[in-house]
Amino acid sequence: MRLTALLVAALCWLAPDLANAQDAAAIIAENRDQIEKPSRQTIGPVIAALAASGDAMADDILTAWAEKRLVVRKSDDALFLATPDGDGFLLTGLDGTPAGTAAKSDLTELKPNAGVRGVIAAALVQFTLSDPSPARRRAALDSIARDPTPETLEPLRASIASETDPELKALKERLERFLTLSFDPDSAARVAAISALGSDTSLDVRAALNPLVATTRVAALSKPDGNVARVLGVGRDLTEVEAYDLLVVAGLAPARLTLEDQRTALVANIVNDTVGGVPVAELDTQAARDRAYTALERAGTVPTAATDDEAKAALAMHGFFEVYVEPDPAVTSAARSALAGIETRVGMMRAADLGLDALSLAAIFFLAAIGLAVTFGVMGVINMAHGEFITMGAYTGFVVQLFVPDYTISLLVALPMAFAVTFAAGVAMERLVIRHLYKRPLETLLATFGISIALQQILKNVFGTQARPLTAPGWLDGALTFNDVVSISYIRIAIFVLALLFLAFFLYLMKRTRLGLEVRAVTQNRTMAASMGINPDRINMLTFGLGSGIAGIAGVAIGLYAKVTSEMGADYIVQSFMTVVVGGVGSVWGTLAGATMIGSLQKVIEFLNPSNTLSAQTYMILFIILFIQVRPRGIIALRGRAAGD
Repeated sequence: MRLTALLVAALCWLAPDLANAQDAAAIIAENRDQIEKPSRQTIGPVIAALAASGDAMADDILTAWAEKRLVVRKSDDALFLATPDGDGFLLTGLDGTPAGTAAKSDLTELKPNAGVRGVIAAALVQFTLSDPSPARRRAALDSIARDPTPETLEPLRASIASETDPELKALKERLERFLTLSFDPDSAARVAAISALGSDTSLDVRAALNPLVATTRVAALSKPDGNVARVLGVGRDLTEVEAYDLLVVAGLAPARLTLEDQRTALVANIVNDTVGGVPVAELDTQAARDRAYTALERAGTVPTAATDDEAKAALAMHGFFEVYVEPDPAVTSAARSALAGIETRVGMMRAADLGLDALSLAAIFFLAAIGLAVTFGVMGVINMAHGEFITMGAYTGFVVQLFVPDYTISLLVALPMAFAVTFAAGVAMERLVIRHLYKRPLETLLATFGISIALQQILKNVFGTQARPLTAPGWLDGALTFNDVVSISYIRIAIFVLALLFLAFFLYLMKRTRLGLEVRAVTQNRTMAASMGINPDRINMLTFGLGSGIAGIAGVAIGLYAKVTSEMGADYIVQSFMTVVVGGVGSVWGTLAGATMIGSLQKVIEFLNPSNTLSAQTYMILFIILFIQVRPRGIIALRGRAAGD
């Protein structure tokens, strides 16, 4: 196979007199006899000369020959390329000029055998790989990758040096390594290809290397001559049943005798109250029954089968081995080393991917909880309807998209619209309910819980129970992919950026504005703030409205990738409270730290127990119970007077 491929690679020393300043027609004319009666061993130099001629017709001639369209006209014994045309054929000369038509009966087809067609196909690969069109060269690479054969290796190698497109050259070099790995008989070349591929962590590299370290289990009287991976111990690496099955498969022992089959055979062969010379009265032990069956085997009365003692003896006589399917030890050693390095890098990439997932989930939790952190921290109100404000924001985005079909514009409209709607709802809730329940946490919790249920039912009545689509703009489709392992969707990146913007907004609001100063004053000491001319009721109203409005914006962001239903907020209310409590009530930085901890913990638990992701919340709650025993005020606790409230 390698010799044929070398011939096809158009090396001039294989046909020094054929390719010198000759066109394809002249080469065909000089080698007419070999072309009409070709053989795989002798036709290589002719095809190599055609490939090296540089004649544009060489590709067409080889294609026609492989497709049995190279014909001889009987009237003048001339060669033509034939194209079917109705009941006859259109003829083309070897120089590309039209030559009229001919009936099928006037032509003799030149039919190369399978071996010659394989050499021609390899030569055609070289033509395509060196085609002036980059698109055709790429198509040829794709074709080889889909159906690799040994004949394509040398033409591919020959085309690399002349490749001018850097991207295609890299693809050719990579594909050449795969073909070398599979088809090159040179062990050193295969090891070099493995070393070159070993730094690549893509799935196709692992798929190519894994078969090289695949093993099979065999049984033998002594250590086999193949590429043995390890010696197997009966009872340690495989059970006695598995070991004996290997003996049976290898033809080294008969099938195991079952007790039922043995009993049936003994009963069927009772003669004069004896079985195989053993009295029936003595067949009360397994050893006696085995002796009787063995005697029947010697007499040819029953099929040969192994009793327990015979099976144990056979196991003791033979060895069991794990043997590599790949016979070359150097190749398997290189493949093992490459796979070990790849697994290490893949493990690091999985950790990075897990970190990205944790950060994106933390951003979602931060957006969902930051509004709650403000109301809970400043007002001390446990708002169980916070999740429904998130849902209202998501539904606001859905309604906006009904009237604004452009998804980018609708998103820009939906964000402030969701803030306005939920801000107004929050202010109304604070004025009508919350203000009458200050300093009464149990009544506040029950009231907001009731409002939560009422809002869910209202949303069900208005929008129904089916999930509603909130479509992201086209520029948020897809994911930022670093490699086969590490990627993150553009929607999650957008949510992460939005979370950072809100963090910056809150820091500015609380540190640089009068409203932030008044909020901090009320948080520190409500009575003292009131004595300084600050209206605590007004601050409470604005704070509650602000927290509710932010929840609405979070609902739009979350709705871009999650299902929008009336129960949507319930999926985030627990995480929101956990984020606020763990991070530290009333602290924006604490909320960020809590979201990061909760998001990371959930992703780690899901990674360790991927079959049951619902258990993550259970484990998180247990962790948080233990955590608040150690830090009851959270990661970043408030300082000053408010810390003692």
